[in-house]
Amino acid sequence: MQSPYQLVAKDNFLLKNVRLETGFEYDREEVIRTKTDLFCIEIEDGKIKSVQPNDAKANAIDAKGKLMLPAFRDMHIHLDKTLYGLPWQALSPKRRTVKDMIAYEQEIIPELLKTSIERTEELINLLQNYGTNFARTHFNIDPTSGLKSLENLEKALENKKDSFKAELVAFPQHGVYYTKSAPLMKEAARLKSVGFIGGLDPLSIDGSIEKVMDFTVQLALDHGKGIDIHLHETGESGMKTIYYLIEKAIENPQLQGKTFVSHAFALAYLNQKEADETAEKLAAAKVGIASSVPFRGKIMPIPTLKKHGVNVLIGNDNVQDYWSTFGSGNMLQKANLIAELYGFESEWELSRTLEFATQNILPLNEKGERQWPKPGDSANIILVNASCSAEAVSRMSNVEALMNEGNLFWKD
Repeated sequence: MQSPYQLVAKDNFLLKNVRLETGFEYDREEVIRTKTDLFCIEIEDGKIKSVQPNDAKANAIDAKGKLMLPAFRDMHIHLDKTLYGLPWQALSPKRRTVKDMIAYEQEIIPELLKTSIERTEELINLLQNYGTNFARTHFNIDPTSGLKSLENLEKALENKKDSFKAELVAFPQHGVYYTKSAPLMKEAARLKSVGFIGGLDPLSIDGSIEKVMDFTVQLALDHGKGIDIHLHETGESGMKTIYYLIEKAIENPQLQGKTFVSHAFALAYLNQKEADETAEKLAAAKVGIASSVPFRGKIMPIPTLKKHGVNVLIGNDNVQDYWSTFGSGNMLQKANLIAELYGFESEWELSRTLEFATQNILPLNEKGERQWPKPGDSANIILVNASCSAEAVSRMSNVEALMNEGNLFWKD
């Protein structure tokens, strides 16, 4: 798949006829409309230099009245393993457990690694088509892959460096001890390019919460990394793992704000009182939750987590691969699904829901005051066919242009 965009400008330039949100229109206390106006946006050295009144006659790149929004960020994805770019393949009913999938991966990874650079780039192209310029990507660390998944991922990211950036999570998909992955994890943790130490269902895969979590936490502490573990386990073991990480973050303040539980499906089984109590503890320890949407029939307490100040990150997770056939790569679709799942239908609620695609960056604050863009902000931007954020979320509006650190790419 060829890149959906063409580079049209970089370094220092001016955009005119850029639509920005300027405030809310009210009927008494109810937000009934989002107000917008046209502006000129000056870009310099990868940042927004100025936001000026519009000058339609300026010698500048014409944004044609498109709405400018923050570029999207996919905060849980596996760029290193995908079937995207290969012939269609649905899931097999024979593989029902994580251990089934581990055995399957051990069979297919050697062949997939031969083309993983090209397929990773194709998947990045798909994400960019929908306005994403940044991802937190997990990559396999296991005896079958060795460090080859990481090496190929880094080559693909280098090829896309002008338009896409990523932070990397060393992910022991085959368990830390279930397969002999601990030495490889130690090797990966020493690498500067790796930002997070991952993990996977410590009790059901490796037989011990404490042993695996202690290994993971110590590795993160020794090398100044964050933590982001996959936790599909529910019930007692799932909650025990979450609380164990909370305790470790409280004991080690350097982990606070850098520790995440991905999926955390155990939270979906809590009653409201339990969800409130757990959310309070997660927020106090600054432990975040990274999740995909939807959740295989279970509704995660995302509004409760947000109410208590938990950092909730959203991602596509698997995009048309051998783990799931449903991932689209579209972060705006994820925001749309969240709005539908939780009944966010009003202008104000829909405008707030955009934060799940941009990861907490919104053009207007809760009072309707413009807080983005402003001079000094990184020039990570998209232009969409929408009148406002609420419409973009509701209609999953098309993205026409993407800017990554001041490099402007436009669709044909």
